[in-house]
Amino acid sequence: MIAGRVHVRVVGAVQGVGFRPFVYRLATEHQLAGWVRNTSAGVEIEVEGEPPVVARFVERLSVEPPALARVESVTVAELSPLGERGFAIRASDPAARADACALVLPDLATCDECVREIFDPAARRFRYPFTNCTRCGPRFSIVRRLPYDRPHTTMAGFAMCEACRAEYDDPADRRFHAQPIACPRCGPTLVLRAGDGRVIATADEALRAACDAIRAGRIVAIKGLGGFQLVVRARDAEAVATLRARKHRPHKPFAVMVGSLAAARALVRIADAEAALLASPAAPIVLADAIADAVAPGVAPDQRTLGIMLPTTPLHHLLVAELAAPIVATSGNRSEEPICVDDDEARARLGDIADLFLGHDRPIARATDDSVARVVDGQVQTLRAGRGLAPLVVDLPAATRGALALGPHLKNTVAVAVRGRAIASGHVGDLDHPLAVDACRRATADLAAMWDVAPERVACDAHPEYTSTRLAEAQGLPVVRVQHHLAHALAIVADRGLTGPLCAVVWDGTGAGPDGTVWGGEVLVTSGDRAWRRLAHLRRFRMLGGDAAARDAFRAAAALLHELDLPWTPPAELGAAAAQVIATMLARGVNAPWTSSAGRLFDGIASLLGLCQRQTYEGQAAIRLEARVDRGSLDPYPIALVDCGAAPTVIDWAPLVRAVIADRDAGVAIAQIAARVHDGLAAAIADVARRAGAHQVVLGGGCFQNRVLTERACARLRAAGHAPFVAARVPPNDGGIALGQLVAAVDHHVLEGS
Repeated sequence: MIAGRVHVRVVGAVQGVGFRPFVYRLATEHQLAGWVRNTSAGVEIEVEGEPPVVARFVERLSVEPPALARVESVTVAELSPLGERGFAIRASDPAARADACALVLPDLATCDECVREIFDPAARRFRYPFTNCTRCGPRFSIVRRLPYDRPHTTMAGFAMCEACRAEYDDPADRRFHAQPIACPRCGPTLVLRAGDGRVIATADEALRAACDAIRAGRIVAIKGLGGFQLVVRARDAEAVATLRARKHRPHKPFAVMVGSLAAARALVRIADAEAALLASPAAPIVLADAIADAVAPGVAPDQRTLGIMLPTTPLHHLLVAELAAPIVATSGNRSEEPICVDDDEARARLGDIADLFLGHDRPIARATDDSVARVVDGQVQTLRAGRGLAPLVVDLPAATRGALALGPHLKNTVAVAVRGRAIASGHVGDLDHPLAVDACRRATADLAAMWDVAPERVACDAHPEYTSTRLAEAQGLPVVRVQHHLAHALAIVADRGLTGPLCAVVWDGTGAGPDGTVWGGEVLVTSGDRAWRRLAHLRRFRMLGGDAAARDAFRAAAALLHELDLPWTPPAELGAAAAQVIATMLARGVNAPWTSSAGRLFDGIASLLGLCQRQTYEGQAAIRLEARVDRGSLDPYPIALVDCGAAPTVIDWAPLVRAVIADRDAGVAIAQIAARVHDGLAAAIADVARRAGAHQVVLGGGCFQNRVLTERACARLRAAGHAPFVAARVPPNDGGIALGQLVAAVDHHVLEGS
């Protein structure tokens, strides 16, 4: 029986979602006395009244929370009644607590009501680009520390005007306790600057002048929620080409922003699932099948898909409405560098890319790149976690805190363990540049400080030369080295909440194997007891030039043919001297480690078909191969499973490669060859899963960003009676590695031989 006064603690995503105003209204409705406040652990409430009414109040906390809230637990302790009257929202408890576990919501796309306001000439926020309420706006990108309150955010320097204060204090207003509340009188202001810092215009005139520049074919760097974006019109072929040249990004696709779902449907084919994802509060970039010639060909060359997004802030809504045309909105950075977040930094680093800079005076607490997602096998799959999706929170299998994971070298993210949860950062980037390494250090310190984590150990990749490995070693803590492909598998296991026996097919580019070879086409199994073993792997071949093989697809083709004792004809663009170097590597095995990489297998096949010889971005050859697939059903090329006794089974691609060469030489259409390649690999996955004998089959690693491979493998697995699981909230690529490392470290998963 609940007493007349109780203390209630609510844990979960309950800050920045209007939860305290919800509690206030609920208590007032029930005529209860007491108070509510934020703490570093969540939300704390004391409430007093008739016991049955108090009990009903507590019940409604978890069954009727605000739409964006996620209540994980409600704990109640009885207190002695105080005879208190009235209910109040108290100032937050600023003290850091040992049980700090409050969750910070990701940044939220502008809600419909705020959009209506910014286009309403009668509203006081007409055309104001920083409009927000409790249902939308910045969260993770502005909070400096917990609990989530205005003084702890980058809005602390903006004192509310009387009108905003009245809304903030009004329980009937949707801006009741909206921490980033602002208006043209008291909030942040736009400023348009030239590359030398000279002010061209401010406020609404800055936006209009920026739009004029974009219409004229100029490149404008625009400060979004989590950093700068580079913007041109998506149908302006010359501007797109200029952006590519200046950014040194010759082929990697750009994302396109449009103002509405109707405008999106003019560029891509979207079903209900893609439409819902585009219009969700996360508002990620969504990959969808492109409509031919809808944008300039240079936007996404050699692609069947286009990354499309809707406006994420009032600034973006105003921008696309003013331009009345789709725009390229790509990350504001140089190749291999992290995204720019500071106005001065942007002019320094992007000065020879952008012509103008549309910034503002609201600081960004942490860089947050745009998220990327798609619908695959009927479900949403995150490919890059950033704005709207980060931080990613996943339940851990053990109530552990004090662990840190520093992720991989490419697509780096970091993660911490906080009271039975893993909290993973957004996309940091590839650690090939000193600025990216600094960003990794900042992201690590940021997560630890936000949740008051004092790590007792640090997890990292087993590769000794990864920058993230060196950063882990520099922590001065016990280091847990986690094999790359085990981390891929564990990330999906944690993401999908899987237990018991399972088989994990982990196909990607490369990862250090405990046997001294380069892994990448692995099948791992576990009986559910945290011990894993390598059941099978793709047939090995040479990785010519080590890491250079990831850039030059022709190296993989040469190695595949050498393994089959077939002659290799160098591509026309490869000079005689370079061809001789390749021949020497093959003959002597110099700088040519053995690999089982599925990613390099895709590269080699793309090269043999003349689709790609040199890659200017990761996965380009495989993407071109997938884009050529005939979507009809064709017979799979054969792949053999070779029993090797006590050693892992070999998935022998030799019959497939021989068939590819024969069909190519016979003049068979590349679309049919590409389809049979994907079908053959999907069939091999089902065959090896049957050999594993596990009902649950996890598909992870960068190769399962390939929608054709993933969906065809899932179909075959289901037909064979298996239950396939693909990555969902956590990316299948290396962006999920940090989570998998953390799971291994806190739950003691091990791979035989590592």
